[in-house]
Formats: sequence, C-alpha cells, structure tokens
Amino acid sequence: MDNDKILAKSAQSVQKALSQKGLSCKVIELSASTRTAEEAAAALRCGIAQIVKSLIFKTKVSHKPILVLASGSNRVSEKTIEDYVGEKITKADADFTRQVTGFAIGGIPPVGHTHVLDTFIDKDLLSFEDVWAAAGTPHAVFNLKGSDLLSLTNGKVVSVK
Repeated sequence: MDNDKILAKSAQSVQKALSQKGLSCKVIELSASTRTAEEAAAALRCGIAQIVKSLIFKTKVSHKPILVLASGSNRVSEKTIEDYVGEKITKADADFTRQVTGFAIGGIPPVGHTHVLDTFIDKDLLSFEDVWAAAGTPHAVFNLKGSDLLSLTNGKVVSVK
C-alpha cells in the first residue's frame, strides 16, 4: 500500500515537497502528538535537541515572513534574529502563519510552504546525524540528516541563541 494515500492531506503535501527536492525522507504519522518539541522527543524517543522547531516570525515594518528552524533545546533570541534580518520582528499569529506557510502552528514543516520564506537554520542542528521535523500536522514528522536542512531550505546557518 502506498503510504501517501493514508497520510493526512497536509502530510501528503510535505511528502510531495520532499520528493520534489530529491530527498527520500518518509513522512510518518504517529498516534502521539508532536505539536511541541517536548512531545515530539517523547513520541520519537530521541533527544529534544534533535527536534527541529519551525518558528514563524513577521518583520514589524515590511511584514515579511521569517522562518527559524531551531534545535528543540534552544530558545531563539528574537534580538539575534533581528540583527540578521535588519528589522524588528514579532511572533506571527495563527492566521499569518497559515497564510504564508499553508500549515497550522504545531505542524509547520521546514519545506512546502505557500510563500518563499527567508529561512534561518540553527547551527546546532547541523551537528546531528539525524533530526526530526514536523510534516504538516501535529502528528506527522519526518527524519533527515541535520546537514540536509541547508539544501532542503536554502536557509542561512546562524546561531539563534
């Protein structure tokens, strides 16, 4: 049986985006929630640092979406991201997040968004052989090499702390 047929529609779109990027990652859906880094680490039985948190911010003046892919154990310094962006930022609300990504908070993947997002990748994620990222729903995830985040997103590797 083809796994994409049984995945939720949002998870299917992430699987398609991964395939289009040439990655052989497989989206899986779990019965346990993966909405937060803590829940995902518990469900996947991995370290919290191996969870990719996908955080959406909005610049205050230009209203440009910013995606930060952070290690689950790191707290993102908004000031640090503002220095990279060159503008003040604010956390995006649920409506803006869905508009620019096509996904709801709690299931935002690093790929497959409805808009092109300026992306910043936590350098700590690149130190892991395997990381886990959300795949469109609070129960869907996929596994990839930390180093693949760069080619997957064309993001800029930075320190987010």
